[in-house]
Amino acid sequence: MTEISFLLNGETVRAGGAPTRSLLDYLREQKGLTGTKEGCNEGDCGACTVIVTDPEGGLRALNACILFLPQLQGRAVRTVEGLAEAGALHPVQQAMVDHHGSQCGFCTPGFVMAMAAAHAQGRTDHDDQLAGNLCRCTGYAPIIRAAEAAEGAPLPAWIESDREKLKSLAPARAAGEATARADAASPPAGGRAPYEPEAGRGSDAVLSEAPGFIPETADELAAWYLDHPDATLIGGATDVALWVTKGLRALPETAFLNRCEDLKTIETGDGRIRFGAGVTMTQVMEVLEAPYPSYAEMVRRYGSVQVRNAATIGGSLANGSPIGDNAPALIALGATIHLRRGDARRELPLEDFFIDYGKQDRQPGEFVEAVSLPEGRDAFRVYKISKRFDQDISAVCAAFDVTVEDGTVTEVRTGFGGMAATPKPAPAFEAALTAKPWNMESVEAALPALADDFTPLSDMRASAAYRLEAAQGLARRYFAEITGQRTSVLEVKA
Repeated sequence: MTEISFLLNGETVRAGGAPTRSLLDYLREQKGLTGTKEGCNEGDCGACTVIVTDPEGGLRALNACILFLPQLQGRAVRTVEGLAEAGALHPVQQAMVDHHGSQCGFCTPGFVMAMAAAHAQGRTDHDDQLAGNLCRCTGYAPIIRAAEAAEGAPLPAWIESDREKLKSLAPARAAGEATARADAASPPAGGRAPYEPEAGRGSDAVLSEAPGFIPETADELAAWYLDHPDATLIGGATDVALWVTKGLRALPETAFLNRCEDLKTIETGDGRIRFGAGVTMTQVMEVLEAPYPSYAEMVRRYGSVQVRNAATIGGSLANGSPIGDNAPALIALGATIHLRRGDARRELPLEDFFIDYGKQDRQPGEFVEAVSLPEGRDAFRVYKISKRFDQDISAVCAAFDVTVEDGTVTEVRTGFGGMAATPKPAPAFEAALTAKPWNMESVEAALPALADDFTPLSDMRASAAYRLEAAQGLARRYFAEITGQRTSVLEVKA
C-alpha cells in the first residue's frame, strides 16, 4: 500500500484508507480533531471549513466534507485546533470572544477558519468571505463585527512555518517503510503517487477500495486514462464528493488531478483567454471581473468562497449538468472546448459538446484539457434566477451577446441553462431578432420564439411555465441594461 503525506497543524502525517475518504471523516474519526463539524456534508454550511496551504504557498479556505484525502498530498492543513500559538488565540478567535460571536458554538469553528483565511489574505469583504458559513442562532451582526475587529492584526507565525515545512515534505511511499518523525527533514516530493486503501476499515464500507491515481502532469493523466477509460476523474470534487457523501456510491477507479499544474494555466493571446481545465472558479472570477463583470458576479453567487476555491472550470463542463451556470455563459461567448485523448487533441464549439442529458461528445479515455473564450465582448451579459440569491442551483440561467451595427442587429448569441436536457443556445430566438432594429419592439416580437427553442420541465426549482416566462423576462432585462437602464437588484436602495 502507498500512503500520502501532508502537514496537519504543523506536523507531518501519513494517511491511507479509501481514496474517496473525506478529510472530514479522517479528522474526526482517525485524528480525534472534532472541532471540524459535520453539518450538511455537501459543502453548503461551512461547519467543516479548514485552511489548506498549497506547495506554492497559496492559502485557501476549503470544505473538509467534500475534500478527498488524495487531494491533500504535499499540502498543509490547519484545523481550528491549530490556530492558536503559544497559548494565545488567533486574532479572529479572540475577536469572536470579545464580540460575542458564538452561542451554541456548532458553526463557530467553521466561521473562525473562514475568517482566519480571509484575515491571512487581507480581505475585508466579510459578507462575501463568510457567505459559505451558516449560523442558526447567533446572528451574523456580531460575527461580522468580530471579523472587522480583527482586520490588520498580525499574521500568525504558523503561516510561514507551514510554507517552509512544505518545501521538505516527503513524497508518498509504500507501506512498510519506517515512519519518519513529524519534524524530520524529508526529500522534496516528486513523481506520481498512487493512493491505495487500507483493508478492513468498517467506516469505509461504502467507499471505493481500488487504488486512486495521482498524476503529476497531463501527459501522465493522458497515458493512464487511455488504459482506464471508465475511471472517474476528480478535479475539485465539489460535485463528485456528493456522489459519495449523499449517493453512497463506490467509485471503482479514480484519478485526482489537483497536482497537474499544467492543467492550471491561464493564457491570453490572439484575442482569446484560455483556461486550463484545473483552473479554480476563484481564479476564473478574478480574471473575468474586468472584461465580463456580469460573469464574475454570477460566479460569486453560484458558490461560496470554499466551493469556488475547489471547483474547476473543466469539471463544471465535463459533468454535463443541464443546470450548470458556466456552460450557458460560455456558449453565448462562443467558447471552444479543448479535448485530449492520449497524444491526440481536438477542439469544438462548446454547444456541440453537450449531446443529451448526461451525455457529451467525449470518447473513451478523452478528457477536458482547456476551454477558451474571447478576451472581451462589451455587450455580453449573463443572468441567474434561483430561489436563494447566493449559492443556489439555477432555475434559469440565461446569457446574451447581441451585436448591433447602425441600429440593426447583425448577430445574436445566447446560452440557456435549466431550460432543456443540456445547456444550449436559442436558435429560433436568435433568428427572430437578427436583422431587426435594435429596440424593445423587436425584442418583444422575438420572445415567443423561445417556446420553439425550449420545452422546459417542471421540478422542485420551478415550473415549466415559470422557466419560460423567466427566460423571456431576462431577454427584456438584457435590452434594458444594454440601453443604459439600471436593472440589478444589488443597486436598489431603500
